[in-house]
This record gives sequence, C-alpha cells and structure tokens, in this order.
Amino acid sequence: MNRNIACVDAGSGHLSTVNRRKCFFGSTKRADPIEEAPGGWHIDGQKRWIGNSTFADVLVVLARNAETKQLNGFIVRKGAPGLKATKIENKIGLRMVQNGDIVFNKVFVPEEDRLPGVNSFQDISKVLAISRIMVAWQPIGISMGVFDVCDRYLKERKQFGVPLAAFQLNQEKLVRMLGNIQAMFLVGWRLCKLYESGKMTPGHASLGKAWTSRMAREVVSLGRELLGGNGILTDFLVAKAFCDLEPIYSYEGTYDINSLVTGREITGIASFKPAALAKARL
Repeated sequence: MNRNIACVDAGSGHLSTVNRRKCFFGSTKRADPIEEAPGGWHIDGQKRWIGNSTFADVLVVLARNAETKQLNGFIVRKGAPGLKATKIENKIGLRMVQNGDIVFNKVFVPEEDRLPGVNSFQDISKVLAISRIMVAWQPIGISMGVFDVCDRYLKERKQFGVPLAAFQLNQEKLVRMLGNIQAMFLVGWRLCKLYESGKMTPGHASLGKAWTSRMAREVVSLGRELLGGNGILTDFLVAKAFCDLEPIYSYEGTYDINSLVTGREITGIASFKPAALAKARL
C-alpha cells in the first residue's frame, strides 16, 4: 500500500513533511506539549505550513514532553479524534505543495506508536542537518533554470537590430549569474562530500542552505531584470522561479537562524536569545 506521510516537528520551530521521497518545510505557530496518559500520550497544540499534510495517511509528530521538556516522536493516524488539518490558501510560491494548518486537540497516541530513539532535540538535529543538504540544492536547480531561460532569451530577442546578448550590461549580468551558480554548485558538492565522509556538522549544513538560497535570490533577481517586462509574466518562467525561491529562502530554517547556527559553531557562543534574557533565566 502506498501511504503519504507527514512529519510534524513541534519542538524545534521547524517542521518537515515527507510525501514518499519529497520533503518540504515550514514554521511553528506554537509548540505542541505532550502529556502521558493511561496506555499512551495526549498531544495538544497547533502547527502551520506542514506540506501535503491535508491528505497524509500518517503524521510523524515530534513534540515537546511537558514533563521532561525534551522532544519525543509519535505516529498519528489520519482521522484520529481531535486531529484537524486545513489547507493554507493563496500561496504565491511552491503552489504544487499543499501546505496545511494542523490542530491537535487532546489527540491520544498509544504507547506502541511512540518512536524509539527520539528523546531530545539532538536526535532531531541529525535529521534537520541532512534535510538542509537537500534543500541547499533546490536554489541551485532553480538558478540554473533561470540562467538557461535568460541565455536563450537574450540571444533570440533583438533590439536596434542586434540580439540583447550583444549589450555589455546584459553580458555582465549573465556572467554574474553564472559565477553565483558555479559557486553554489561547489558548496552543494562539498556538503555532500562532508556528509559521505562523516565529517559534516550542523554548521556546515546550515551555512550551505543559507548561502545558496541567498545567492539564488540574486540570480533570479538579475534574471528578472534581463527579461524586462516579460520577467513578470509566467509565460517566461522566471517570475514563477522568483516566487518559488521565496519560501525556499525561509523554510528548513530561515537565512537568519541558519546563520546563527553556523555562527555558534564558529564562535562557540549561542546568540539565539538576547544575552540579558539568557542570564536572567540562569
């Protein structure tokens, strides 16, 4: 039987959805606390931006334990009492992904549906690091597609009797786009090699995802400029790529959060919370 699986990460501020082999990510609205109940657990809370969750047969929920304050993993079946998933409408990017808003209202999960080996955020961070490698390649593919469209467009379209590709400013923008793509490709390749050798760290993965998505923003922006008015028409695909890149820039850890993950690894200092606030809680 072919099943659709949605994975909801309730404790980290990020969430992932797996529909067979396709992964999508989003952000939390409020964390989902879990409490032990006779024969199992109760899950309460709400999550947004879970991709394809509206038709998933099974949800893998990563939720914060109300007693231990650590993350645990659970399997929640479609149609469970208290579970509601609503499609988020009016998206302008990644429209092929059916993101949902999920509500857990005292959803009971039997003990046998608790996932072994998921007992802390450290267990979850391993999954996040791997998924950030995959997401780091998405801006690269989008940028390569935009470059190809622009290269062909500038050679085919003429102005003042010559192809647009003959103008110096247009050539400079093409070169800048290609340079970014080559650099992004090398970062993605290096991430994969680090992972294969067992040397990749969370900081490596976060840097790769943050940097490729930022550089891709410049590539698609330049592509939009090169096409002029046609750059905002869906007929030429660049506008669609422009919109699709925005959610990629934010999901699986925003650019800012991924930068802080890498910054912590560089300096040894975590700056996710203001220093004064952190001291007040000690």
